[in-house]
Amino acid sequence: MTEDARVDDEVDDELLTIGAFAARARLSAKALRLYDRLGLLPPARVDAVSGYRHYRADQVERARLVALLRQLDMPLARIAEVIEADGARAAELLAAYWADVEIRVAGQRTLAEYLRARLSGRSSEMYGTFVVETVEVPEQVLITETRHTLADELPAWIEASLGRLEAAAEECGGVSGAPFVVYHSEVSMESDGPAESCVPVADEAAARAWAARQGRARQTTVRVEPARRLAYTRITKAQVAHPQILAAFEAVERWIAEQGLRYAGPCREVYFADWTAAGPEDAVCDVAFPVEGGGWSRW
Repeated sequence: MTEDARVDDEVDDELLTIGAFAARARLSAKALRLYDRLGLLPPARVDAVSGYRHYRADQVERARLVALLRQLDMPLARIAEVIEADGARAAELLAAYWADVEIRVAGQRTLAEYLRARLSGRSSEMYGTFVVETVEVPEQVLITETRHTLADELPAWIEASLGRLEAAAEECGGVSGAPFVVYHSEVSMESDGPAESCVPVADEAAARAWAARQGRARQTTVRVEPARRLAYTRITKAQVAHPQILAAFEAVERWIAEQGLRYAGPCREVYFADWTAAGPEDAVCDVAFPVEGGGWSRW
């Protein structure tokens, strides 16, 4: 046997076939082939003639980590980010993913409760969980950004547009009230609004100068919102997600009808809390309709 052949045999002794590696890693060969295609767990060696995959024993820990992360229903793309990061960063990425999961599950729980009540003909019980009040809002100078958007694109656009407007508010005397989003027409998976992000600012002249510099970019503008009376209900971060937020809108609409009030403008969501810091059950948003007529009430 030549020296080269002995070296090859030694290398082979250090490698595991895909079947042996799968058994040790507690994964199927099918899963290993998928992880190889995605670059999550490439084999240490692939035979050029047979195509057989071989793995090193020290790859078992990585394989088991991938399998555990999959048990959290983590998408493969996010698993790739976690396993390529160092320890502290990997832990941060996992924590961020799980926070997203908790928000989604809390929202799904709210939606399930709403649908259960609706399907059983007990929608009024669901509406009764929302406290509806009215509040007087003074005239406000607004810098705004408008966009046609479907429901699945809406959360990302709201976050981005309000971020841009809040940054611009520094040139307009500063933010002078809670940011909000106005829905001039329905936003769903079939209807694209438009929606209008609004940030109240202190200096109208500076705001108009800012808007003039923007041109037609992102459909930004300045407008003066007249004093409003709003009928609203306060909801949690989990309840903001579509479609469970529809229950809050419907509850306010039902209350408006019962109070004999009239609509005085399009509905809106008023964001008064730090979205990033808030947990799924923290109140972050008021679902509101401008109204007129009737008297002050609470349901």
